[in-house]
Amino acid sequence: MRKKIKIKKYICENHKSMYQELLLKEIRRKIGDKSLNDEIANILNISYDASHRRTSLKAKFSFEEALELARYYQISLNQFITSDQQIVVQKTSVVNETEDLQSFFQNNLSIFENLPLTDEMTIYYSAKDIPFFYTLSDTLLSRFKIYVWMNLLNAKQVFIPFLQFSPPYYESNTQELKKKYETQNIVELWNDRTISSILQQILFYYETGLLQKNEGEIILKELKELIEYIERKTENNPKFHLYENELMHLSNDIFFHHPKQSLFAIPVNMFGYILINDAKTCSEAINYFEHQIKNSKSLNTSGNRDRKIFFNKMYDQIENLKQKL
Repeated sequence: MRKKIKIKKYICENHKSMYQELLLKEIRRKIGDKSLNDEIANILNISYDASHRRTSLKAKFSFEEALELARYYQISLNQFITSDQQIVVQKTSVVNETEDLQSFFQNNLSIFENLPLTDEMTIYYSAKDIPFFYTLSDTLLSRFKIYVWMNLLNAKQVFIPFLQFSPPYYESNTQELKKKYETQNIVELWNDRTISSILQQILFYYETGLLQKNEGEIILKELKELIEYIERKTENNPKFHLYENELMHLSNDIFFHHPKQSLFAIPVNMFGYILINDAKTCSEAINYFEHQIKNSKSLNTSGNRDRKIFFNKMYDQIENLKQKL
């Protein structure tokens, strides 16, 4: 009996060492030529000797130390779960009121800051709606989007006229977030229904009397200017690639793809995302996006005629709604 207990204890200790080795291997991969002992000593605020005992496997990381290292280096804990059917995910903070938007935008900035934003990074966006990065500006269109989002998210929100809606000031965060997004290599999948939701929202609030005609006309004008901006980007920006996908329902999924560290963001509502950095899941995500692209039309390379047809469909939708107001 005692021998069996010793064998179980030996197996358990071996598992712990294996997990610690995996964690250390991932840290080494991320820090490159930096001193592993120095890195761990600084992050955990321990002595060099204590760090060396851990890197040489003479001492074990505590649970809190392992979590701290994984969090600092953005290392997925999924590799320490034995089942392929289970993964560890993160969730963005809940947005219930306009005041919560500040933390939402700050969290999104933190995501960018923790990713390796190099030329090897590509962001894929499945645009069921206009990517929210484009409406992070001091315009009536941007304010209207937030007005709609807050009315949809918060069950207790009292419907007030759009004219009376005044969200908190957070322009510095939103401008920085927009800039970080637009300077990356971007692949967006759109179809002619991508602007349908904003058009339906304008019509709904106009018909309920909460949006005045002149406000609706300004929002439509700014929406058209935004689509014109996207069209120019498609023609002139080599880091921006736009595809028309007519075969599949788009989903607002965002995938940050990098050879060393990827992140998959799946929406749970307008301002909520599940964040996954599990390597296997991210590999499946890039395969899925590449498959969608194969079944899509590149608006960068297909020629002026196809590009004009695509964008004119959206301009026509905007003009038709303008005539209804």
